[in-house]
Amino acid sequence: MSFTLIGKHEKDKRNCRDGYVDAMLELMEADPTVVHVDCDLMNCINTGKLQKAFPDRTINAGIAEANAMGVAAGLTATGKKAWIHSFGCFSSRRAFDQAFMSAAYAKLGVKVLGSDPGVCAAFNGGTHMPFEDMALYMSVPNSIVIDPVDYVQVNALTKKLTAVEERLSYMRMIRKGFTTVYADGSDFEIGKGVTLKESAEDAATVIASGIMVDEALKAYEALEAEGIKIRVIDMFTWKPIDEELIIKAAKETGAIVTAENHNCTCGLGSAVARVLATNCPTPQEFVGVHDEFGQVGPEAYLREAYKLTADEIIANVKKVIAKK
Repeated sequence: MSFTLIGKHEKDKRNCRDGYVDAMLELMEADPTVVHVDCDLMNCINTGKLQKAFPDRTINAGIAEANAMGVAAGLTATGKKAWIHSFGCFSSRRAFDQAFMSAAYAKLGVKVLGSDPGVCAAFNGGTHMPFEDMALYMSVPNSIVIDPVDYVQVNALTKKLTAVEERLSYMRMIRKGFTTVYADGSDFEIGKGVTLKESAEDAATVIASGIMVDEALKAYEALEAEGIKIRVIDMFTWKPIDEELIIKAAKETGAIVTAENHNCTCGLGSAVARVLATNCPTPQEFVGVHDEFGQVGPEAYLREAYKLTADEIIANVKKVIAKK
C-alpha cells in the first residue's frame, strides 16, 4: 500500500463514478470474465461507456434490483466476476435477501456497488438516503464492506475487489461533486486503514471514512492552530476492520473520535467501539447520523443538519480529550 495525500480541500474535475467506470474499462479489456449489471441507472453512473465498449458483458436488468442481484449471482456461479450497481438504498435494502442468500450464503463473490450514500442522495430525499446500507452488509458473514473517499480510491479498490472470490463485497460511492484527498497512483489494501496525519504529541485520533475524511483533515488544521495535535486515519474498510491500527491509535493517543456519513449506532463508530471494548477500552465520541431518517435538501444543508462537519469533529475531539 502506498499513497500520496493531497488534502487541499479542492473539488476534482472528475467524478467518483468515473473512478469505477475507468477501472472497469481496464478490467473488462484485460479479463473477459468481468461483467457489469445495472438497474436502469447507466446514465447516472456513466456505465453507458461499458455498454458501448462491451455490450455482451454489460447488462441492464431494469428497475428490478432483487432480480438483478440474482442475475449477478448466477453470472458469478458460471465463473464471471460480476459487479451490480444501483443507488445505495436499493442495492442494500431492496436486494438484501438475494445478496445474502443467492450470493453470500452460496459463497459467490458478487461485488455490489451502491451510489449516493447517506446525505449525498440530497434531493432524492429520505427514501433514497441510506444511513444503514453499510450496517446491512456488515451483518453478512465473511463480507467486505468499503466506504471510499474519491476518484483515486474508488478506482484502486474496484480493481482490488474484482479479484476477490467467494466473498460478497459492498462498496458505496459518491457519484460526483467530491473533494480530492489522494493523488493519482495511490494504492490501498483492503482491510488496512491509512494514517494521514500522525505525531508523537497526538492527543486524540479521528477515524473517518468517505466524505468525512476531508472534514477530519479540516478539523486537524483548525485544532493544530489551537495547539492541539490529533491523528487522522482513513478507515475506508469497515469490514474486515483494521483492528491493529485502531488499538495502536488508542494506546498512543488515549482518545478516539469516529466520523461517518452513516448511522453511527450501527456503522463505523460501533465497529471501532467493539474493537476498543474487547482489546483496549478507550474514551470514544461519535460523529455521524444519530438514529434518524433522511430528508430532502442540498447536500451542504444536509451536512449541517446532521452535523457531518469539521466543527462537530473539533467539538467531539475536545470532549473526548476531557474524558482521558
